[in-house]
Amino acid sequence: MEDSQPDSQEILLETPAQDVFIAPSISTPSILSGESYAYYSPIPLQISDDMSTECVLGVDEAGRGPVLGSMVYALLYLPLASHRSLLAETYHFDDSKVLTPTVRSNLMQALCTPDTLLHQSCGWATKVMSARDISAGMLKPVGSYNLNAQAMDATIELIKGVFARGVNVKEIYIDTIGSPQTYQAKLERIFPTTMITVAKKADSLYPCVSAASVCAKVTRDAALEVSYQAYIPSTFNIDREATVAVEGWGSGYPSDARCSSWLKQNVDPVFGWGPECRFSWGTAKDILEAKGGGAIVGWPVQDDVETMRLTDFFSTGYIEGDSTGDELATWFGRPVGEEVF
Repeated sequence: MEDSQPDSQEILLETPAQDVFIAPSISTPSILSGESYAYYSPIPLQISDDMSTECVLGVDEAGRGPVLGSMVYALLYLPLASHRSLLAETYHFDDSKVLTPTVRSNLMQALCTPDTLLHQSCGWATKVMSARDISAGMLKPVGSYNLNAQAMDATIELIKGVFARGVNVKEIYIDTIGSPQTYQAKLERIFPTTMITVAKKADSLYPCVSAASVCAKVTRDAALEVSYQAYIPSTFNIDREATVAVEGWGSGYPSDARCSSWLKQNVDPVFGWGPECRFSWGTAKDILEAKGGGAIVGWPVQDDVETMRLTDFFSTGYIEGDSTGDELATWFGRPVGEEVF
């Protein structure tokens, strides 16, 4: 599954900053091992001093379409009274896709710096959905766990985590997955006491969603950088090789020439790539098939195995001179015709 790909100008905005800020949401061991994980920031001072403070919360994602790297869901919450004044007017948050990589990184750093008003007012959380786990769900032989379902579950998990910490969330704004009406109706059943708005382009309409999109994008950018650094000891050449992700595999999108070139030049003949690659993406499949690498394995479907009869394992359509039949079926000799009797 690959969503519509960004054009060349959009790729520039999707590419990580050269010196991307490494936020507390980065768990290097989890990223390198291909594990998905969640991170929750401490509750900010303006809310922890009075847990009855009414808050607004926004949710957005980054990295839905790339073949390399994780997809990250993020939320950000703050006192309802300072929603627009702090995020839109003071810090000028906007959809992360229209902010430059450097601006995104600087905003995230401000959010994580204790003496800033942003840090004192806003709490945030991320769910890093690894490429390995995304593909494992989508490639299940029975009951495929598609990307929309994985995204929905990540959103619900993050919001539940904030409620579990005692935050008084009164309003929630979310950038839609598919039909806004269907998505909103499901969330309203799960969080019936909260006003929920699911909308297209919510990251451009609601500052808390814009801020969440920055948290998601910078976390993904930093995770890409961590993954790329793992390759440097084995591939680094001071004269030729790139030392940061932006110079190596770029944005991670299939339409990014840096990404497609890196995939073709670094494919392992047996394993393909590491846990940073989404093997369920057509780009990865095509390169593997073109290289002729990797053994094709046909796993039995569990339901089929459970309904098979014992004799099914021994039956064969024997043809004289054919040596491709079932070995067990001919263990005690080959069948003979009635004429021998």
